[in-house]
Amino acid sequence: MTPTRPRTVDEYIESAPAIAQPMLRELRAILKKAAPKATEAIKWGTPVFEDGRILFSFKAHKAHVNFMPTKPSLDPFMKDLSGYKTGKDTVQLPYGEPLPAALIRKIAAHRVKQVKAHDAHWRS
Repeated sequence: MTPTRPRTVDEYIESAPAIAQPMLRELRAILKKAAPKATEAIKWGTPVFEDGRILFSFKAHKAHVNFMPTKPSLDPFMKDLSGYKTGKDTVQLPYGEPLPAALIRKIAAHRVKQVKAHDAHWRS
């Protein structure tokens, strides 16, 4: 029997490893507050927040959760992120460590502003 792929963010979190679930719920709550008008979806098997375009996404891995807000959104915060492993568009948030909630809020708010500013010419 093939496992079914999650179709909603709730299903995604429920199907994630038990160690990841509290962190995924907390991260989701932070992102919902940062982008209250955004809709949630599953794209490419990953939870995303969209508002005209993808704002950010997150994903559970074996030893960490990835927060993916795009490189331009991370660049202004690289000094603050020095204690975390980062990739081109990602921040790895290790299990067993507290989520840097205030920093995630700042990054998410910055991403929302970037998207609104960039897309302002076609939005009403």
